[in-house]
Amino acid sequence: MPQKVRVQVDGRPLLLSHLDKVLWPAWTKAEMLDYYARVADAMAPHLRDRPASFLRGPEGMTGPLFVAKNPPPQTPDWVRIEVIEAKEGPREHLVLDDAPSLIAAANLYCLEIHVPQWTLTTGRDGHDRLVVDLDPGEGATAVECCVAALLVREALAADGLACWPVTSGSKGLHLYTPLPPTTEDAVVGYARTAAERLAAAYPQLLVARMTKALRTGKVFLDWSQNSTSKTTSAPYTLRATRTPVPGVSTPLTWSEVESCRSVEDLAFSPEDVIARVAAHGDLAAGLCDPAEARGLPG
Repeated sequence: MPQKVRVQVDGRPLLLSHLDKVLWPAWTKAEMLDYYARVADAMAPHLRDRPASFLRGPEGMTGPLFVAKNPPPQTPDWVRIEVIEAKEGPREHLVLDDAPSLIAAANLYCLEIHVPQWTLTTGRDGHDRLVVDLDPGEGATAVECCVAALLVREALAADGLACWPVTSGSKGLHLYTPLPPTTEDAVVGYARTAAERLAAAYPQLLVARMTKALRTGKVFLDWSQNSTSKTTSAPYTLRATRTPVPGVSTPLTWSEVESCRSVEDLAFSPEDVIARVAAHGDLAAGLCDPAEARGLPG
């Protein structure tokens, strides 16, 4: 396989390199780039107008992995870069608004892509998504996360809010609710109150406190992911899992959540996700539809 290939992606020039490099034990860089190209149309709306951060690993699973927020070296000059104010001062971020930008980032070994629950249009205090991160403690699995997800869905529905389930691509689930632009305090306050209420009602299954000692055999409802400074793995991103091929953050149907009986039921390979997108399109498309946004109660 050639070490470098010049391609055009939607009219944008890209020099793809080291295509035969093994990034996961049974998966190469060429396969990673092909995956992102095939899911780009479904994934890009979840990234659009959001400052991205990454888990990068130029040597794949055999080398060091590191969190990156600044644009990687050799980023093409046509990829959108925005300066974001952060606690440590102004910081440049890539904004992956389209397929060429997504593939350019993957070519620079951005293995995982993470984004916040706000956009550059709404601003840092204009969150347009609420997320409940269902994180299984030791002894709990995705099966318990699915039981928890149904309880969270019921609680949100009582407040007039719909949510979309997406696997984390690792162990847990993310539930997303689209919102009209809403302040950080309002979203964090609502998420925390809802999590604490559910944990009090189902103490054998759920916990709303971060203390790890409390999580054994339970599902942690991580409401803190709604903080402006936090990000979550984007729908369709690959994950740096210690597996032969990477895990994938995969949008689900609620029937899949309801019928989950084993961890394998929600373990999707990149090839699985490509097939799902080809057959069904983006199962989480409602998150990007302003018509689906509902305000928080009160």
